[in-house]
Amino acid sequence: MRKKESRILPMIFTLILICGCQNQKPREQDLLQIKSANGENSRKVILLVTDSLMSQAIDQGIREQKLPAFQFLIQHGQYYKDLVSSFPTMSVTIDSSLLTGKYPDGHHVPGLTWYSAENKKIINYGTGPMEVLRHGISPVLADALIHLNGSHLNTKLPTLYEDLARHGLKSGSINGLIYRGDADHTLSLPNWIQGPADLPKKIRVKGPDLLSLGSLSNPFKGIDNLPDGPTNRLGMNNKYSIEAVKYLIRTHKLPDFLYVYLPDLDQKLHRKGPAEMSGVKELDKQLQSLLQTFGSPEKAIKEAIFIIVGDSGMTKVLPTRQDPVIDLPALFGDDHVLRPGEKVSNETEIILAVNETMAYVYSLKADRSLKDVANVLKKDPRIDFIAWQENEWVYVTQGSTAKQLKYKASGNLIDSYKQSWMIEQDSEVLDIKVNAASHLLDYGQYPDVLQRLSGALRSHQGKFLVVTAKPGYELVDRSSPTHINGGAHGSIQKTESLVPLIISGTNQKPKYLRIVDLKAYLLDLMTKKAH
Repeated sequence: MRKKESRILPMIFTLILICGCQNQKPREQDLLQIKSANGENSRKVILLVTDSLMSQAIDQGIREQKLPAFQFLIQHGQYYKDLVSSFPTMSVTIDSSLLTGKYPDGHHVPGLTWYSAENKKIINYGTGPMEVLRHGISPVLADALIHLNGSHLNTKLPTLYEDLARHGLKSGSINGLIYRGDADHTLSLPNWIQGPADLPKKIRVKGPDLLSLGSLSNPFKGIDNLPDGPTNRLGMNNKYSIEAVKYLIRTHKLPDFLYVYLPDLDQKLHRKGPAEMSGVKELDKQLQSLLQTFGSPEKAIKEAIFIIVGDSGMTKVLPTRQDPVIDLPALFGDDHVLRPGEKVSNETEIILAVNETMAYVYSLKADRSLKDVANVLKKDPRIDFIAWQENEWVYVTQGSTAKQLKYKASGNLIDSYKQSWMIEQDSEVLDIKVNAASHLLDYGQYPDVLQRLSGALRSHQGKFLVVTAKPGYELVDRSSPTHINGGAHGSIQKTESLVPLIISGTNQKPKYLRIVDLKAYLLDLMTKKAH
């Protein structure tokens, strides 16, 4: 088992396998309902979201002539190496931004784990085996399977699937974790997990016209023999996703828009680090087989628009001898730091929600300011920066130095995304270059940092800070998994924030190169294509 998952369902299925070994996988819905109103010959859009895909690996593989599918799509399309991800760079938050077009202050999914002040509990969608077991299998499964799409994702903010439905277009999701749409679906839990987890056997959800979610929702059961057994992580794998798409192609059942999640590369990079190449080579073979299902790659890009995007990059975590693990509870000394699984009480002073190289730190002590908490954290030289919000201002303190910065929206400085800001004190804290004469600012090591950091700090209620680790280090709570000598993400640095975007089959370009702008791009692409 890999050291840490940045995705929910593989962890859930690991826990399910602890409790039992077989799962009944009912055919969940009728594939006929995804038939396009524009006819089977209308041009489809296939979005392949590849967890932790990095442009460095693509470029190296093409130089070595070992990635023919990537090379073909790039030669016959657009290739961008600097698409800016969401923040924190964790999959649930990124996917929420992609499918809603908003940062976390808009979509309200702050990270893989966070603290709900309203419910006085840690929300954990599945960070690691020990943390999940200590928080409890039942609440983790409930948050991941029921609340994430049902209530945590802002119910007042339409997803891409909901907007496409309003335009009369059919859509589908294969193994996507954020999937809220207008169509009714059922997630089916086997008896041997329903009891221990104290969850209903049938969970009603809303999704796109086609919803495939591993063995929990398998519309292909009995139709195509897909790898969804216990040894295949119950369908949460690249082969399942690719074979499901190939089935839709062969049977002429592709919806107008199809979201496909490919998780395997992430696992390899967490274990072996971002320089590992075998995962991207295997991915290329899978893409090649997908293109060939149309008859040839040339025919594929005539019949469909292919969009391949990474969700986050990764940073190499240093070996043990270089002390890469930042033990956050230890930094707070005698303070009462909430233990995983412990209930919040009047004695609780600090709560931690660790997202690999980023963490939310919540202060429950009324007479302690957030600046005081930041002063405790900044003493560790492995901390990159600490940020918090007070009224309309965001304050940022650089780890191990006395440098500080504060900023707010609606000032006289304009960034490359036409967003306006007011910045005071030392802009070098966030590596921002300010041209006072022209009223322009440029981002350096932290892409779109002012908006992305604001988005995280305004993503949910509470008195908290955002903490990030310097490259090579990661943050941990008492039972957090680690990635020593492997790879990790979560922070806002370039290496974890910039991802590749490949578009083949259309010359239409996104307005800005940010994950948060892809929804508008896709909606525009789909609706223009439909008329």
